[in-house]
Amino acid sequence: MGEALHSQHTTTFPDLLRQAKASIVVSTYQAGKLILLRATGDSLNTHFVNLQKPMGVAFNKGRLSVGSGPKVIDYFNMSNVGPKVEPVNSHDGAFLARQTHVTGDIDIHEMGFDSNDELWLVNTKMSCLCTLDIKHSIVPRWRPPFITGYDLSDRCHLNGLGMRDGKPKYVSALGTSDKAAGWRENKAFGGMIMDIDSNEMIAEGLSMPHSPRWYQDKLWVLESGAGHLITIDPSSGEKTVVAEMPGFCRGIDFIERYALIGLSEVRETAVFAGLPLTEREQDRKCGVWIIDITTGQTVGFLVFSGGVQEIFSVQVVPFAYPALLDVDDPLLNTSYSIPDEVIKDFTPPDPKQIKLETAIAHHRRREFDEAIKTYREFLNEEPDSIVALYHLGVALSDTEQWDDAIEVLEKTTSLQDNHAEAHNSLGHAWAGKLEFDKALTAYDKAISADQKYATAHFNRGCVLLKQGQFERGWPEYEWRWNMPSFQPFNCPQPKWQGEDISGKTLLVHTEQGNGDAIQFARFLPQVRERCAKLVIVCTEPLRLLFKNMPCVDEVRLAGSLPADLFDVYCPIMSLGAALKVDLKTLPTNTPYLSIAKEVIVPKLEGNKPKIGIVWAGSPTQQINHHRSCPLEEMANITNAGDYDFYSFQLPLKQGQKSILDSNEIVDLETELVSYSHTGALLQQMDYVVCVCTSVIHLAGALNVPGLVLLSPHADWRWLDDVGQSTWYPSIEIMRQRKSGDWAELIDRASAHIQARLS
Repeated sequence: MGEALHSQHTTTFPDLLRQAKASIVVSTYQAGKLILLRATGDSLNTHFVNLQKPMGVAFNKGRLSVGSGPKVIDYFNMSNVGPKVEPVNSHDGAFLARQTHVTGDIDIHEMGFDSNDELWLVNTKMSCLCTLDIKHSIVPRWRPPFITGYDLSDRCHLNGLGMRDGKPKYVSALGTSDKAAGWRENKAFGGMIMDIDSNEMIAEGLSMPHSPRWYQDKLWVLESGAGHLITIDPSSGEKTVVAEMPGFCRGIDFIERYALIGLSEVRETAVFAGLPLTEREQDRKCGVWIIDITTGQTVGFLVFSGGVQEIFSVQVVPFAYPALLDVDDPLLNTSYSIPDEVIKDFTPPDPKQIKLETAIAHHRRREFDEAIKTYREFLNEEPDSIVALYHLGVALSDTEQWDDAIEVLEKTTSLQDNHAEAHNSLGHAWAGKLEFDKALTAYDKAISADQKYATAHFNRGCVLLKQGQFERGWPEYEWRWNMPSFQPFNCPQPKWQGEDISGKTLLVHTEQGNGDAIQFARFLPQVRERCAKLVIVCTEPLRLLFKNMPCVDEVRLAGSLPADLFDVYCPIMSLGAALKVDLKTLPTNTPYLSIAKEVIVPKLEGNKPKIGIVWAGSPTQQINHHRSCPLEEMANITNAGDYDFYSFQLPLKQGQKSILDSNEIVDLETELVSYSHTGALLQQMDYVVCVCTSVIHLAGALNVPGLVLLSPHADWRWLDDVGQSTWYPSIEIMRQRKSGDWAELIDRASAHIQARLS
């Protein structure tokens, strides 16, 4: 089974990118990927794009050039395409492949642009620097003076290129040999840095130098064989070690006073044997390290835990959240870049079509009022436009104008009865009005129009589960794996469907949110009774919690898994379907989770009743008014009485700490290092008040009393319960009377707490 690509990072990594409004392109020829590192909320998004042996990467004025095997691929930013990339309205740029230049196999290493926007590349096999033109594979422009002629024998392993004042200035090589692969004879300490203009050596005797860079009036070099970031005085050749890192370092770029450096694990081969780094570091890392160049301290890092062992290039690009499209992405077929002077010669588009596209653009940017207004203007001229009617219905549904949405969508389906998407959206609108039977009828019509319409099946399943019709709902819920937003577990073993596995090892993997995993962990004891061994694959925050369950034989983190580890697998949220659970057989005995004795948390002092609060879920949920309550509203819960309040919110957003302090709410963020630690603190609470997040699921699983605050359109996991949760006997339920009205709900919750704890 192929290794999955996973990573962990410090919180400082996305913080730096967010503040710089930048992202990073990383190349790994070993894994055959370009990796785009982007800040999203308080975490880091790693987007992988398949590419043949990507190595050198260079960026200049919206052009991203990548050395990929025997060719150079040029990507260009088209900013107007960014908002169209899924998920829409989340990208501030989009790199689309524009041209490919075939160089032949020359082992392209580092690349850079000069002040004339010409691309220079290190031709390692021919031991030279070259440029490109349309007539030739390559145009050699410079070679070290000790190289007597061109061939393809990689005489000195020329690898690094540094630009200064808009032109090539510095190169690095692993040797100064003029014979085939001669650099290997003294690879450990034969490296050099050379000045291209003068053809003079700046420094010799280096251990596998890479990536010379001129930055802030200093020459920076990665002495890869030693794992060092160094500076070299161009006049004297004096070397100064700035930082030591736990990996073979290649690829560097800068953001203000920080260097971002690629690290590789270093595979034990003859090429890497005998280096200072391999003697010093036994536990070498692969990832990107952030070094403060003023102190030499490591201030952040990203580590790959599977699939990626070697990094070559690290390139900062000035976009907060760009897209990098695969060469076969459908958007390439409908995206055009035309010179400004030619645009005037294009036939003007139909004004009505422009209006429709403008409305769709407003809608895509979530500018709902403008979108609805413009859709209606278009429909005044084209009242039977199915496209406009459908999009208007969706926009009205997005803004919870349910009756208007239903009217428009019903007109859409009357004009085109087999419009599956319109029937699906109509189902969503009826569900918004809490008229679930009508919603199911609409979803049925969507499925009749398109039998494999996964979203309609999934939505139908959610409504059935919300109604407690588990037997009918579970099979429909399994359609989630056919939806683009869900990534199925990739392995050759079969998925468990409930058949006899008494002699087999079952792997259960978590999916979606951590709260969902906690909720469905109740089924694991039943599952263990049916198999010979139970292996759980989960996220790090859940590891200790699952490890302490007696029914779990082994806990693994997501990443590389041995092919013979298990016989069958099952997503944790498919256990209900596999076990054929219904309301009568739903296990509700709590607690079904416990906290290991080795988990140590502070003892919270004080004699007042202790109340824990959480007002928002993950960073993506914090903009969802259905799932998240503004802290300013939640803070009013302190009016409930003379209690001690504790915040279990993770992470805190900027400015929220001061609101907690002003309301005398104790912040526990630094103590919430895992769900086991969170659980140990929850067990010290007399009551928990929480929106729909993992914390309330954890409280329920531990039998801690609490109150969950829900919108009228809460997730199916809470069924349509009012007053008491079916899933958690210790959890009470209170719902908004009007969608989005948190103030009224908090007032009721405060009164409830007074009555509950008096």
